[in-house]
Amino acid sequence: MSSHVRTRRRVTLSATAAACVLAVTLAGCSGTTKNDTKGEAKEAASNAKADPNAPLKKGLKLAFLPKQINNPYEKIVDEAGIAAAEEFGGQGKEVGPSDAKASSQVSYINTLIQQRQDAILIAANDPNAVCGPLKQAMKQDIKVVAYDSDTAKDCRQLFINQASSEEIGRSQVQHIAEQLGYKGEIAILSATQNATNQNTWIEFMKDELKDPKYKDMKLVKVAYGDDDDQKSFQETQGLLKAYPKLKGIISPTTVGIAAAARYISDSSYKGKVVINGLGTPNQMRKYVKDGTVEQFSLWDPKKLGYLGSYAAAALASGQITGAEGEKFKAGELGEYTIGKDGEIILGPPTVFDKKNIDGFDF
Repeated sequence: MSSHVRTRRRVTLSATAAACVLAVTLAGCSGTTKNDTKGEAKEAASNAKADPNAPLKKGLKLAFLPKQINNPYEKIVDEAGIAAAEEFGGQGKEVGPSDAKASSQVSYINTLIQQRQDAILIAANDPNAVCGPLKQAMKQDIKVVAYDSDTAKDCRQLFINQASSEEIGRSQVQHIAEQLGYKGEIAILSATQNATNQNTWIEFMKDELKDPKYKDMKLVKVAYGDDDDQKSFQETQGLLKAYPKLKGIISPTTVGIAAAARYISDSSYKGKVVINGLGTPNQMRKYVKDGTVEQFSLWDPKKLGYLGSYAAAALASGQITGAEGEKFKAGELGEYTIGKDGEIILGPPTVFDKKNIDGFDF
């Protein structure tokens, strides 16, 4: 499941939320040499010229490649992006593997290149494993937009980040600390070990825990459920058995938090172990209402897919090249400005609890 400059009044997931700014620097792609520090995407952007007045081309073909095809969260994102493509006369589709292994997306990228898609939008399972074929796509003038989970930055033109990575990571520690009274052992239940967004958020969580106010809290384990429901369920069980003093679990993935909540809701740990992290309201509603989970966070995945679709169309139409400072309009979401390293921020996460969860349907 796991952010940035904008000039207009920032679009929010809730009526009052505001966007934050953070550029996350990721490692370069494998195969990048010392003389290729800018990367192929950067070089292409510098050689191309944006025409902000160019109309969006009709008939654009956009392909969404999620981490795994059966991930409920990614399905929401991709379906929203496909619907957005219809607004500007484009055609969208979703393809992808049934597992979230690092190399599973490679064959799909190769096929999409052969199909001459105008843009590939990818939520990367691994920042580097997909670099080779994505660079080949860009060489053939197929635009590459990462969303949700980034590739290495010179393997795409844009990254649509759902929220500030720093805010996501630090806020999850802050939330669970408040619930625990700043005392006790905690664990993290992540997705895959190579997921860019997960690892970035976890690094910010670890950094947040260095603050003296968390001196009575201890991170005992980072477990990986691979964004698989049953494995995440089993990992939750394993954490609770291995660490009998465990007081809280942060799961920054929609699959993981739902599986963890399901296990705890039917166990003796209910009401004793705090679950927090990132989830969808529809998945988590019953656990909030039965008292298993007090609160969790997320952004609107529909808006993430919508923004990604318009960004890809703007790239493919020549309105933008991916350079910092360029602007484009994302339909009903309004104008966005591209930040450092081609990053665009959707907005900050919304906190869901008993008071507001029935106001959301996704």
